Amino acid sequence: MIKVGIVGGTGYTGVELLRILATHPQVRLTAITSRKEDGLPVASMYPSLRGHVSLAFSSPDNARLTDCDVVFFATPHGVAMAQAPELINAGVKVIDLAADFRLKDVALFEQWYGMPHSCPELLSEAVYGLPELNRDAIRKARVVGNPGCYPTTMQLGFYPLLKAGMVDAGNLIADCKSGVSGAGRKAEIATLFSESSDNFKAYGVSGHRHTPETAEQLQYMTQDNVGLLFTPHLVPMIRGMHSTLYARLKGNPDNAEIQALFENTYRDEAFVDVMPFGSHPETRSTRGSNILRLSLHRPGNGATLVILAVQDNLVKGSSGQAVQCMNLMFGLEETCGLMHVPLMP
Repeated sequence: MIKVGIVGGTGYTGVELLRILATHPQVRLTAITSRKEDGLPVASMYPSLRGHVSLAFSSPDNARLTDCDVVFFATPHGVAMAQAPELINAGVKVIDLAADFRLKDVALFEQWYGMPHSCPELLSEAVYGLPELNRDAIRKARVVGNPGCYPTTMQLGFYPLLKAGMVDAGNLIADCKSGVSGAGRKAEIATLFSESSDNFKAYGVSGHRHTPETAEQLQYMTQDNVGLLFTPHLVPMIRGMHSTLYARLKGNPDNAEIQALFENTYRDEAFVDVMPFGSHPETRSTRGSNILRLSLHRPGNGATLVILAVQDNLVKGSSGQAVQCMNLMFGLEETCGLMHVPLMP
């Protein structure tokens, strides 16, 4: 059994990890930290876990994380990099759901996150945790930087086209929408019910932290210079993410060729569903699951290809993907504990 610790178990990604790992057949939950909630039974905060999680929260000082085999950090940026060296030296693997180990460029990280990186030596060996693209490296990793939710949709949507050299890499557009849970479980005016309900807005238009992360990863897919215009939006729903991606085609490939490219790329991927050409995937079709669904459109049979991508931002966009990485790191079937059927209605 894999002994698992979770740092920051009180937020939405933390409780999503608990929901998934509580029924994972190869996991024993060992420690869940929260300085503020030290001693509080997890099920008292999250009644949905009654009968599934018997642990209480413990302060980080008493959690004995070095006794674990792997520790997930479901924490704000900056926490994982402060604690990771001690854990790695103790033989514990680290999966960070924040941004501490996503960017290889230290200066770029410090520019966008406004803090110095405290362990660049680990950053250099950290593996970007998108299994469909980095599976072999994840298997051997000691440190994994779990991708952001928006970047997951953009990378899996653009990857087949960039790899095949089928589109203009310098003119990629991503128009993305996320449910309110993507902002985290904190008291903030913008995410109050009366502020976010019955409302729709863009944010981070002049620059968003997921832009450099996505651009860095997209650049690995092509020898051409990548240009990405990314605009995120907040929609009044709890879970779900819908990304509408635009790319200019090179030449004039037929639609069947483009569809076959996607189907062949993701044919053996358990968590990527390429739908029939012209489909309209809905966010609710992925709710509570680790599935990302893709579909392709070509308006007027012209030069612009539209890729639609939907996922649950808390599962494939975060905690489910992290468990996918854990499975690879410990030699398990990648799908282990993750074959949840989406919730309907």
